Amino acid sequence: MALTPIICFSFLFLILNSITSTAASLGQWNLLQQSIGISAMHMQLLNNDRVIIFDRTDFGSSNLSLPDGRCRNNTNDFALQHDCSAHSAEYDVLTNSVRPLMVQTDTWCSSGAVSPDGYLIQTGGFNDGDRAVRVFQPCSTCDWQEIPNGLIQRRWYPTNQILPDGRVIVIGGQQNNYEFYPKSTSTNTVFNFTFLEQTSNLYPFVHLNVDGNLFIFAYNKRILFNYTSNTVVQTFPAFPGYQPRTYPYTGSSVLLPLKNLQQSLVEAEVLICGGATWGSDQVAISGTFKDALDTCGRIRITDPNPTWTMETMPFARVMGDMTLLPNGQVLIINGAAKGVASWEYGRDPVFYPVLYQPDYQKVQNGSSFQTLNPSSIPRMYHSTAILLRDGRVLVGGSNPHQYYNFTGVLFPTELSLEAFSPAYLDSEFLGLRPTINTPASYAKLTYGQQMELQFSVTSPVNESMIEVTMVDPSFTTHSFSMNQRLLVLDGSNVTALTNSSYAMDVTTPNSAFLAPPGYYLLFLVHQDIPSEGIWVQIK
Repeated sequence: MALTPIICFSFLFLILNSITSTAASLGQWNLLQQSIGISAMHMQLLNNDRVIIFDRTDFGSSNLSLPDGRCRNNTNDFALQHDCSAHSAEYDVLTNSVRPLMVQTDTWCSSGAVSPDGYLIQTGGFNDGDRAVRVFQPCSTCDWQEIPNGLIQRRWYPTNQILPDGRVIVIGGQQNNYEFYPKSTSTNTVFNFTFLEQTSNLYPFVHLNVDGNLFIFAYNKRILFNYTSNTVVQTFPAFPGYQPRTYPYTGSSVLLPLKNLQQSLVEAEVLICGGATWGSDQVAISGTFKDALDTCGRIRITDPNPTWTMETMPFARVMGDMTLLPNGQVLIINGAAKGVASWEYGRDPVFYPVLYQPDYQKVQNGSSFQTLNPSSIPRMYHSTAILLRDGRVLVGGSNPHQYYNFTGVLFPTELSLEAFSPAYLDSEFLGLRPTINTPASYAKLTYGQQMELQFSVTSPVNESMIEVTMVDPSFTTHSFSMNQRLLVLDGSNVTALTNSSYAMDVTTPNSAFLAPPGYYLLFLVHQDIPSEGIWVQIK
């Protein structure tokens, strides 16, 4: 007798739960919170080690109450006009605790970036929130401050990128144009963008190139764009296979680590993985779920004649998240093996994360990929993943339904938070793991600054395998981590101070094109094992 889908799914849970993390090299999972009361559709780590999490306001009550009898009264809300539940929360990483936050307007499928002074600038959404700008200051008692008409046009499914001058560019969002925040006399308008009209204006992949222009990828087309002159600088070669990679055929994209930062030309590469085939959304309506894509494309966007290099992942994946780890490797996590990104349109959750090692081509079984230990929680549509200062990856969300739905569905709404600990956090590497002693956390840095970094480590130091990396924490939603960036700083002259402490010279990036101003996590990496990060601010 054939098993029903729900029985098959439960059987798969039993199999996955029987798999233990005995192999240290495959990472470990830890359940942090069974329920934080909301589903983590959007996440951003701030410089006080707290993560701002939010969902949407127009689906009824959440499972997290607002404190002190506070309620939201909104006659524009489609579901609940008097609402005493929270739709945003602050997760304190250090104490593993949650504080309810109050957001007034609908944040559904919105975007964000962190300003140079560390404030979260959050833009757009749906209904009464589609022109809103929301600002969150990192402090233990702060809450959302909202600017109802901070955007000129309505933005639903937009992409944000922090710029070298500290402004935020807001691109698309059901609009074939872009605008800036904050506004100035010259930018208090919208700028038409024909490329979006020809492709898609829903969550395009955007990366700041090292020349200050923007690499933009929508569906399967890709350009280098000068936002100051509103011109296309370069059109890149066609992505092999011509299949789409952006919403709703949602793959993911990262700008790979930037190295040799003092050279006149710094090389920049983009990696795009997963997605779905054309027409997958149409057939999903009738209950047919096509296989997701299992390919990745990699292109050096600074080459005069760039070409794509294609690789095959161990699993097909749509709605996956790609997270840059402190040692420059890429974690691919969450998602499904069939369907597309939309309500009820994904099937076959991919429980296994995959590690992509960009500097070690074909290291395992003829591949750059390594399959890691699985979770047992499906992370489907509206799931997220971000890097934390201690090197773990925070994973949350998954609500593939119009409303919160916990029973009688194949993939119940998920309110939990997990942490995935990559292999470098295993106790067997404790002797290799360094500790940064100076500079102190929250050090103020300038561009092109030479500084001394002191660190300690108990095992003998391999000077040829030491790197200092700087990571810009991302705003993550819908399988794309906006503003995610990792720089490998130039370091030299490692000298011993004592038996276990050392000093080295480090030079910061010399341009805001390489590192837009703001707060970064600074890591020392020894033999691929990173220290705990410290917060630094460059401007």
